[in-house]
Amino acid sequence: MVVDRVVRADLVRSVVASGHVETPFRVEIGAQITGTVAEVLAEEGQRVTRGQTLVAIEARELEAALVQADGAVAQAEARLRQLTELTLPSARETLAQAQAALRNAEAAHQRVAELARNGHAARAALDEARRAHDIAQSQVAAARLLVFSASPGGSDIVLAESQRDQARAARETARSRLAYASVAAPRDGILIAREVERGMVVQPGRRLMALAPDGDMHLVLQIDERNLGLLATGQPALASADAYPDRRFAAHVAHVGAAIDIARASVEVKLVVPEPPAYLRQDMTVSVDIEVARRHDVLVLPVAALRDPRGPQPWVMGVRDGRAARLPVRLGLRGDGAAEILDGIAEGEAAIPVGAGIAAGQRIRPVAR
Repeated sequence: MVVDRVVRADLVRSVVASGHVETPFRVEIGAQITGTVAEVLAEEGQRVTRGQTLVAIEARELEAALVQADGAVAQAEARLRQLTELTLPSARETLAQAQAALRNAEAAHQRVAELARNGHAARAALDEARRAHDIAQSQVAAARLLVFSASPGGSDIVLAESQRDQARAARETARSRLAYASVAAPRDGILIAREVERGMVVQPGRRLMALAPDGDMHLVLQIDERNLGLLATGQPALASADAYPDRRFAAHVAHVGAAIDIARASVEVKLVVPEPPAYLRQDMTVSVDIEVARRHDVLVLPVAALRDPRGPQPWVMGVRDGRAARLPVRLGLRGDGAAEILDGIAEGEAAIPVGAGIAAGQRIRPVAR
């Protein structure tokens, strides 16, 4: 009779499930302006780098607007230079001349006033000298106003600086809009969708492409809710893609869903793949073994030799004095195809498989597998 033997071994319990590959998030790429697509420079499935141009939008009007904005900036800056390099020096020269004329008018007025007091000058001559003096004063005041207006902080300078700043801001706006004509990748990753072709009219808010960014990949599983109590974050796992079943890679549980999918009686579990293999792609189907428990160097027996393993008193059909004997056992961890024996049968003893059809008391000759 072929029997199973109780042996010492490491025992692992796993939860097996299937799911798919998913990046933690996806980036939808769209245009920020309305325009006609001139070129599409990337294909679905292509790896792209941050800043790489993906879509080029017709930009002739935007380029013309930038040239016009550059001209407005140049004009505003020239006006400011004119004030500081020409108007201000000219105003200062005019002020100096007006001040000199005022000094002459003051001296002439004093002479005529002195002559008038001595009776040597007519009243009309004194009035004319006073009028010339007043005109010279008003000319000095006007010249000072021109100098102040053309000096830093003056009204002409402030106005010119404001016009220059507005022109520069308009130029930056035109430059930014021209930059929007090139739709670039926001980060490194793989394009997983493309919904744009040359000649299409695109608008802001419409998705043109979708990007799966580089970084940790998630394996998203739906696991039977009966296994919920066995799962915990950090548990190690081994996974394989259905397209490459012989290549296994490591993962670990990162998230156990808080809600149950009532339609499928399952819970969503996400695993992180710290070092994803190069062949792993978005939405690939994967099979995963999650290690939920492990025992080192314990007594184990194949499940095929256990009787009533989920009942209140499991037992095995052992061998005593050459005859089959019913032996109650106490079980520990139950793994894949084997169970931990805590008590009831010793290391090296034989257990008759369930399907052998042997009754208690029947004489047998055990032969190990």
